[in-house]
Amino acid sequence: MEKRNLRKERVGVVTSNKMEKSIVIAEVKRVKHPMYGKFVLKTKKYVAHDEKNDCNIGDTVKIMETRPMSKTKCWRLVEILERAK
Repeated sequence: MEKRNLRKERVGVVTSNKMEKSIVIAEVKRVKHPMYGKFVLKTKKYVAHDEKNDCNIGDTVKIMETRPMSKTKCWRLVEILERAK
């Protein structure tokens, strides 16, 4: 039995669900500036596959790396951690 490699996981907030079976997730990181030492917010966007179309804008979700499904989509939805209020 072959062992699978580790997959990257990210946690972020859904910013768009306008596409069919696709969502856009924004991951926000606090990074320390190398020279000034101030913490700066950095945002990275990911396009993920949502098979059931059950995510809404504002939901906190966990995504996992997968094979490329389209030009920009190489992540898939693992679970919804928190629903938007």
